[in-house]
Amino acid sequence: MRAQGSVFEQVAKEYLLGYKLNVVGENFNCKLGEIDLIMSHNDLLIFVEVKQRASDNFGGALAAVTAQKQRRIIKSAMFYCQKHHINFEQQACRFDVVAITGTCPPYKIQWVKNAFPD
Repeated sequence: MRAQGSVFEQVAKEYLLGYKLNVVGENFNCKLGEIDLIMSHNDLLIFVEVKQRASDNFGGALAAVTAQKQRRIIKSAMFYCQKHHINFEQQACRFDVVAITGTCPPYKIQWVKNAFPD
């Protein structure tokens, strides 16, 4: 499952690089959770959750990013900032989701910027 996940994280990374985002980190793991991609654009730090589903049935990939998952990603991002001496309260941050539908190219890719409600 991890190998399949890394394939789709690579697809998402290449997609975001095409929009001139820069890679800051990948697969940040801590006891609080995991962040698939950490990107930047100008002064903005972007924490990206990558989800893939074979089809849009049952809500598709976006539906898999539950409120509980969002809370874990936010806490992991705060820990990431603390570990890298970044003031989370002052750093402009955003939480995005890249939802990938399909099992082989061409994939349907949906990039939701600022995906987590305040």
